[in-house]
Amino acid sequence: MKLPSFRLRLALLSAALAGSTLVGFGAVSWFQIYNAKISRLDAELLNHLMRATPNFPPREEPPVGAASPRRESSRWQFYEDSLSYAFGTNTKTPVALLVLDANNNILYQSNSLPADVEVNRLLLARLQLTPLAPSPKREPPPLTSNRNPSFEPPPLIRPRPPQFVTEQTATAVWRIGAAKFPNAQIAIAVSLQAVDQEMATIRNIFLVSIPGALLLVAVGAWLVSGGALRPIRQLTGVIQQVTVKGLDQRIPIGTTDVEFVELIQVFNLMLSRLERSFTQASRFSGDAAHELKTPLTILQGELERTLQQVEPGSEVQQRLSNLLDEVRRLSGIMRKLLLLSLADAGKMSLYLVEVDMSELLMEMLEDVEMLAPQLTVQTDFTDGLRVKGDRDLLIQVLQNLFSNAIKYNLANGWIQIRTDQTPTNFHVTIINASKDIPLSERDRLFDRFYRGDPSRNRKIEGIGLGLSLAREIARAHRGDLTLDLTSSGQTAFTLTLPVKLQN
Repeated sequence: MKLPSFRLRLALLSAALAGSTLVGFGAVSWFQIYNAKISRLDAELLNHLMRATPNFPPREEPPVGAASPRRESSRWQFYEDSLSYAFGTNTKTPVALLVLDANNNILYQSNSLPADVEVNRLLLARLQLTPLAPSPKREPPPLTSNRNPSFEPPPLIRPRPPQFVTEQTATAVWRIGAAKFPNAQIAIAVSLQAVDQEMATIRNIFLVSIPGALLLVAVGAWLVSGGALRPIRQLTGVIQQVTVKGLDQRIPIGTTDVEFVELIQVFNLMLSRLERSFTQASRFSGDAAHELKTPLTILQGELERTLQQVEPGSEVQQRLSNLLDEVRRLSGIMRKLLLLSLADAGKMSLYLVEVDMSELLMEMLEDVEMLAPQLTVQTDFTDGLRVKGDRDLLIQVLQNLFSNAIKYNLANGWIQIRTDQTPTNFHVTIINASKDIPLSERDRLFDRFYRGDPSRNRKIEGIGLGLSLAREIARAHRGDLTLDLTSSGQTAFTLTLPVKLQN
């Protein structure tokens, strides 16, 4: 399973961390705001409960000129309406009121709400759970003295703090405040509909703002990580260009972040060492091949002259012939090594002319019929296939491909030649019957001096430089030589050349 890019993971991680923080902050803020609103509502309830106490007559004395029940009900109805507008600020908020006297007789209860019965039941239950205020202690009057006359008033009656609780009915959620006084009991229920609406608005703001903030964080992290990874992309770009012609590439430090300066310096030093080592190796192989070329030429000439002077059919002639073959073989190796060293240094010179590939293929076919008459040859190409290239080097490529097709063919096998030309490229594919090439060896066929296990013997000529040199020649022409994927029992190489080579 392929992991997502480091840049994407960094952006997602930043968004996840920011999201966790924002969600936690939003949840805490929401509960804090909700608790603050409930506390403010409780403070208002406490204020109204305390303001209602002057309306109660003293417990010990009957009210003088007590109002009629109807008038008393109207007074509490007006008080309930004032509460409704007081808690609703500019709108009327549902409020329920229950007033009992000291003997638990109902003085007033709300009857204008759809859920009055259930609300009044909750209010009555809350009053039953609310502790009664303690009775005042009756103490004897203080003794007076003539020296320090003083007067101590009787102790004040301090009721217990009102009780506040949230209850839910079938239609709404209520905040109930209940208090018991020595001469009366009162409970007020305020609907939390307005508070719930405000909290729903705040929740919706969070639901919209938090994803927007997460998106901004993710985009910001993506952009910031992209800027931070810019030196890495520069390194990647330079590494991709590191070929035999790109070892002189260097990454400018310039305004690079200080964290990447050491990495870039180390990479530039590595490129310098590679360039120096490769230059030395390439120069060594080229110089060695060039230095060996002259003595091998002299040795070949002396062997040929001596071979003409010995008695024909003698043992000496046979030995000299074998030595001459080995010298010629060694000379061929030196020529290939020299060409490869030039290719490595990017100095393989091409004598560009218009080459008739159809004519070259016909010449190769004549050689195949002469060298391997037992093979069946099938062709599929037309006349007039021309490219721009070095004729001698292209002949060497085709000779190598046809030589391999003959050497590694099966007994009474076959060879097929196919061509295809587009306005920009020319393709020639040479297919031959052969044993299957193991997958582990397919990628190594173009390595220098590599020969697969079937060819590790002296019966099949070759040193493992032909395919490598052929591909370098093709690439020098800005083309390529590839091993194709084929069915079992055959091998196919495709040579690709541009029709018009640009200097």
